[in-house]
Order: sequence, then structure tokens, then C-alpha cells
Amino acid sequence: MTQIGFYHLTRSPLEQALPKLLDKALAAGYRAVVLAGSSERVEALSDRLWTYEPESWLPHGSAKDGDAALQPIWLTATDENPNAATILVMCDGAQSGAVAGFARCLDLFDGNDDEAVQAARERWKLWKAEGFELVYYQQTERGGWEEKARS
Repeated sequence: MTQIGFYHLTRSPLEQALPKLLDKALAAGYRAVVLAGSSERVEALSDRLWTYEPESWLPHGSAKDGDAALQPIWLTATDENPNAATILVMCDGAQSGAVAGFARCLDLFDGNDDEAVQAARERWKLWKAEGFELVYYQQTERGGWEEKARS
């Protein structure tokens, strides 16, 4: 069964947290799809992945770049998996109808936005009712993650 992790962003924005999570996924040998809320957000995240640290970058692509099958990280605003990813990262409240096709899903949401928090609670209820394994993580003061709940 797919595990869905809810990542409550309280200390840093998505643009800082996402590259670190993707870096860990790649280091573990996984491929990832990042499902964003809009094509504009895809391009902004793409720019961020090239520059998030001065000495490093994360190999990735989007529809603008093409060759999805060759990309270890695929950024999209469409519910797709063209790079045969095993990890799905959903941000901006974007939802996939294909979470069961991934080994692991990450749902990143802004803890400083009451609407985003409420929407994440609704997604938790929905996926819990569908029988998925759910884990709730909250950012720590040092920028890491602490597991707070499991269902």
C-alpha cells in the first residue's frame, strides 16, 4: 500500500524544503514526479532546482525540456508519471488520482495558510477512508522533519 506523507511547512517555504526532500529521494535511488498547481509554478520550481545551492543542482526536467523518460525528477502541472517515478510530490494543493501507483507520496502544504491547512486535513480524511498509510510530519526548528502522527 502506498504511504502518503503530509509535510507541514512551518519553518521554511516550499522553495527551500522541496530541493532537500528531492535530494534525499535521488540519493536513495528513487525517481520523482513533482505535481505543482500551475505551469507557472513548474517553471519557478525548475529555476529553483538549478540554483538552490551554489555548488549543486538537481537533475530535472519538465514539458518545456522534453525527454521525460530520461529525467530523474519530472516537474508538471498535469497528473502524469512519464519518467516511471516511484515517488510523487504534490504541492500547492495539487492532487493526483493515481497515488496508488506510487510507492510513496509526499503532500507538502503551507502551514501559514489556513486554507492550505484545511485542504490538507480534507485530503487526509479522503486518503484515510481509502485505506492508505498516512504519516504527518512537521518541520523542526533546525529545518528537519519530526513525525507527529501515523494512521
